[in-house]
Amino acid sequence: MYPPTHMPPKTLFSRQVDVVPARNADTQRSPDQTAFLFANEAIIISDRDNRVLDVNPAFCELTGLTLDDVKGKTPEAFSILPLEDGRTAHRMSEKLRLRDRSKHQVSYRGHDGQYYPGMMSVNRVRDHQECIDHHIIVLADLSAIPAHARHLNRDVYFDALTGLPNLQLLTQLIQESIQYADLKGLPLAICSLDIDFFQTINERLGTEMGDTLLSSFAQRVGHLLFGDDVLARVGGDEFVLLLHHGVDDAFFEKLLAAIRKPMVIEGQSIYLTVSLGITLYPNDHVQGDMLLRHANQAMYRAKQRGRDTFHFFDPDLDRLLQVRHEQRQRFIDALNHEELQLYFQPQIDMRLGQVVGVEALVRWQHPEKGLLLPGQFLPHIDTSSLEIDLGEWVLTQALEQLAQWQCLGIAMPISVNISPTHLLISDFSQRLSELLARYPQISPRMLKLEVLESAAMHDIQAALQNIERCQALGVGLAIDDFGTGYSSLTHLRQLPVDLIKIDQSFVRDMLSDPNDMAIVESVIYMANRFNRPMLAEGVETLAHAKALMKLGCFLAQGFGIAKPMPANALPTWLSRWPLRADWQSLTQLP
Repeated sequence: MYPPTHMPPKTLFSRQVDVVPARNADTQRSPDQTAFLFANEAIIISDRDNRVLDVNPAFCELTGLTLDDVKGKTPEAFSILPLEDGRTAHRMSEKLRLRDRSKHQVSYRGHDGQYYPGMMSVNRVRDHQECIDHHIIVLADLSAIPAHARHLNRDVYFDALTGLPNLQLLTQLIQESIQYADLKGLPLAICSLDIDFFQTINERLGTEMGDTLLSSFAQRVGHLLFGDDVLARVGGDEFVLLLHHGVDDAFFEKLLAAIRKPMVIEGQSIYLTVSLGITLYPNDHVQGDMLLRHANQAMYRAKQRGRDTFHFFDPDLDRLLQVRHEQRQRFIDALNHEELQLYFQPQIDMRLGQVVGVEALVRWQHPEKGLLLPGQFLPHIDTSSLEIDLGEWVLTQALEQLAQWQCLGIAMPISVNISPTHLLISDFSQRLSELLARYPQISPRMLKLEVLESAAMHDIQAALQNIERCQALGVGLAIDDFGTGYSSLTHLRQLPVDLIKIDQSFVRDMLSDPNDMAIVESVIYMANRFNRPMLAEGVETLAHAKALMKLGCFLAQGFGIAKPMPANALPTWLSRWPLRADWQSLTQLP
């Protein structure tokens, strides 16, 4: 990949070495001069007129030229040439004339007489009177580009507008930098940088001035970098920084502050900000294309946070998101392949000893893991659109089951849980109406919706509107897990629900925990004061049932009555329920 006697550069773009030229090889050298001698990078020291004063051994090895060959000459005189593009050459000349730090793509003649691509970094050093004293030039070898591609048009590897490396070259540079970082144990930062609202700016200024702005922006950012750092342009207003040194919040705050400073283009002061996403290698230990993708993800997160800021990619969080994505994808497969099914838990009127309805509870018959309960998979789809997909599937299955039971002579209302995400969509009642229209033989009164108390808290007005529309269709509404919210009394007053369900967490321990008993008593008292029917969940024993009836709650469900069961098991259970003497005895209580 390198010419036969090339010494591979320590990194692809070499960090500048701030040295003082040594005029006498016999003089005792300082540490800086020692670095000049033994650096792997080709270094040239030139005077104020850019004529060579000294070169280091790495330069001689790279080019095959000695100090005597080049002393007193400009770099151009010994075949360090700007790229052929006249505009690029002119811009390089202007940078050398006006700027103390600059970086250019060049072509240099190697020791074998052939020309190779390189990157020339120039640092202008001034004296105490701010007059130019000398220049430090670092020539970095770019022959790491595959040999078969060296003779291709430069547009293959460099952006035509800015002269910066393009995405194709950047990808190779990242890979080389990763290898070097692994070898030396050094950090590496890949930063995706996007100009905020550039399209609007471009439309206002015009394409020509927009191009000038992009070129000026590239120059500004380039001057803020260290010698071996890379700025690449990968899209219209999208750039990537490849940083070979440790970075922190302070570094990026300074970078953003420098970018905010106005740029004067054709007499106009133009202010730019950027959104910056950063990923750090080896903390984010993936390959180059994934590093770029992760930096882009972080950049979009910076935009979401309001722009003109930076955001670090979090590999741990990304792994969690990836796992969640895979879990959600697997859940989609379960929906599509009929792995989900409804189980039903009876609800009874303890005073009458009668079954008054069932609650539909979703189960996942996983082919490898067996029957999964909701707590094992519903958290994976929490707050996502899959909650809506699942909700509509459950409603459809419930109506289908009502139709099947009706053919068997079973008239049993089904209660369906509706998630907050589902309830609060604007067209919830319209979609419910369309679904009911598919089953004209089923009375809407046979379908009841159970809404978590927390659902109403997200947007009380939207919840109230949708609940009223559903009730207008004839569908009943219940508040589920009542008592767990922050403003239960407010909800009880505002929401026109048909049933209040007392949360099982209070009912289960009410006989042993005075605090739970006090909560149950308070909920029952409130419900009676507002004249709302109530149902207690989590009823596990006759003792629970008797205590609830004594407090004035007569509707119940729980394991003591029946566990959730498949639809085909319900007819048998219904036939046996009247024979349950223990529970039927409750009808005799005063």
